[in-house]
Amino acid sequence: MNKIYLSDSGPKVSPAIYGFYRWREDEATVANVERIVQLSLELGINTFDHADVYAGYQAETVFGKVIKTSSVKREDIVLFSKCGYNVPHPTRPEMRVAHYNTSSKHIVASVEQSLKNLQTDYLDVFLLNGLDPLSDLEETALTLRRLKESGKIKNIGVVNFSVFQHQLLSSYLHVPIVTNHIELNLLNTTAFDNGQIDYIKQKYIRPLATAPLAEGRIAESTERVPLRVRAKLEELAQKYQVHFESVAIAWLTKLGALPLIGSSNEQRIRNIAKAFEIDLDHQDWYELYTASKE
Repeated sequence: MNKIYLSDSGPKVSPAIYGFYRWREDEATVANVERIVQLSLELGINTFDHADVYAGYQAETVFGKVIKTSSVKREDIVLFSKCGYNVPHPTRPEMRVAHYNTSSKHIVASVEQSLKNLQTDYLDVFLLNGLDPLSDLEETALTLRRLKESGKIKNIGVVNFSVFQHQLLSSYLHVPIVTNHIELNLLNTTAFDNGQIDYIKQKYIRPLATAPLAEGRIAESTERVPLRVRAKLEELAQKYQVHFESVAIAWLTKLGALPLIGSSNEQRIRNIAKAFEIDLDHQDWYELYTASKE
């Protein structure tokens, strides 16, 4: 895969990104993570997305061990991580309820811990995983700028920010936001309706699509709309001589979006990578979009 710029200000990344957001705690073993990392690199995916909370707060640590003992050079991979959304866990007894925290103190502690876990000196992109309405936004923005100036984070991104939240943080930050991770797939196209896609493009950012295959629902759901979408995908799969999941991803890439892979199923990951060989016809794109509507 040819590397592309994440935005007009962001780093070069692989056009598909692997993320650990769907991993269960019991999956996050060195053997499993190593298997996925090696497969990703084999397919040309060199960009990996983390968060402090993934896989019961373990994903970063296991990934760091895998990279440390491999022949992969740090400069050959792109690392994202994030903080802001906190969930209760036996290792975090102080967290009584799921909540957001984007305070300066929490951000600094999270960045330091992520660097330690991933065994690296810097994060290529650090993201706020949601916005805490109780945090001092001016202090939050100042902290992010100082971390960027220190070199510990190279770029700043956000996750699931509405247009207004994106604008609000930008007004305090005064440095570019290089990505907004949003849910986008053929079973969830609300980003077209709520202005997220338009605003992201206005800022010269590529949409980064989480759950690009709707967490398996495109392949497995027996509900009316997924069945209709799958039927159209299977029809087009014959035309392009690929798996129908590859066509679903090609629908996203036609838009300029980058799929954020969350599956640990090797064949599904290969199907996603195959999408980059498809030049989806303009009207085929709209036929799929029409099929996705209620």
